[in-house]
Amino acid sequence: MNRPRAVVIGVGNDYRRDDGIGPEVVRYLEKLGLPGVSVEICDGEATGLLDLWADAELAVVVDAVLCEPSTPGRIWRTTVDTLRGLTHATSSHALGIPDALPLGRMLDRVPAELVVIAVEAQRLDLGFGLSGPVAAARPDVVAAVLAELARLGITPSHTR
Repeated sequence: MNRPRAVVIGVGNDYRRDDGIGPEVVRYLEKLGLPGVSVEICDGEATGLLDLWADAELAVVVDAVLCEPSTPGRIWRTTVDTLRGLTHATSSHALGIPDALPLGRMLDRVPAELVVIAVEAQRLDLGFGLSGPVAAARPDVVAAVLAELARLGITPSHTR
């Protein structure tokens, strides 16, 4: 099977308010016709991430994070190593990217480069729809992902 050069993974759950930012960004990117890019939605489970990003040149993961103190809608570009060092930010999932990476290294199922675009959440309670600050950040999150892909020379073939 031919692996994509890049994969964009939206981690989250549409029915937990701001946790839906990752899936929402991925659905938008899917419409852009990005050549050589796989766009996927994942619940954040470690083995699911490994299957999606294995062998990719670049994996960009979009996820909601809980921060203390919080600035909902603020966007962080980080790597897993940097994210692990942030004591004031955690994924909104019990297990996630920092847990998947060591397992992936042991199984030789990691991308050449992994970038995390984290968005500070305001609400993660049950319900549908992003909070105002997180919804307002969506265009900037999309732009951040596109900037990462542009480093590989990947640009949208069309827009809708």
